[in-house]
Amino acid sequence: MVKEALEAAEDKGVEDVLPFATSAVREASNADEVLARVTEATGVRLQVLSGADEARLTFLAARRWFGWSAGKLLVLDIGGGSLEIAYGMDEEPDAAVSLPLGAGRLTGSWLLGDPPDPAEVRALRRHVRAEIARSVGDFSRHGTPDHVVATSKTFKQLARITGAARSAEGPYVERRLTRRALVEWVPKLAAMTTEERAALPGVSEGRAGQLPAGALVAEAALDLFGVEQLEICPWALREGVILRRLDHLPM
Repeated sequence: MVKEALEAAEDKGVEDVLPFATSAVREASNADEVLARVTEATGVRLQVLSGADEARLTFLAARRWFGWSAGKLLVLDIGGGSLEIAYGMDEEPDAAVSLPLGAGRLTGSWLLGDPPDPAEVRALRRHVRAEIARSVGDFSRHGTPDHVVATSKTFKQLARITGAARSAEGPYVERRLTRRALVEWVPKLAAMTTEERAALPGVSEGRAGQLPAGALVAEAALDLFGVEQLEICPWALREGVILRRLDHLPM
């Protein structure tokens, strides 16, 4: 895939790329071997971002999207391998954490059936809530956020199936996700097969299998942080990486 992405960039006339890797490579037992193989096969040297880097760069993207007038932001991002949480008033968050609660990781480790067994869902719910609860105090001492923001495809898909506007309507349409809607949809998603979830509005076939795990993480985060609703941000880690690079270009 790296080679294909590089060829696509070259076809478009791109002169510089920003190759990076996240938790899938960062936490792999053979990470050094993977990185060396990618470099040997493609010439690309992947930058492996730490979990804290992921949280900070995603926060930067959300800050730039919403602007300074948005005040204190609490930003949540559910990836394939990890959950990033960041809070702050500036472009650099006052608190940031990365937890091993990605939708793909949890699905592969906890939800083995299709649909998953109710006992698996209950066990995962307990695990997720315990993991997030350990970090809530680090954020609550900073005060109540003015806006709670979510990025990533998991949150976007959850917002879409609970009534948010389609992506075709553009990035500037306000999209929200409420805790009340999540409470209603989590058991529905867990009871569906992957094929049934893929038929829901906004849910891609490739992401349908891991949506129940992602929904459990989202529900737990909103509940434990006392959030009734959040706003969906169209920018996330990718945009944060680009923005940071632009900040360091010579004038």
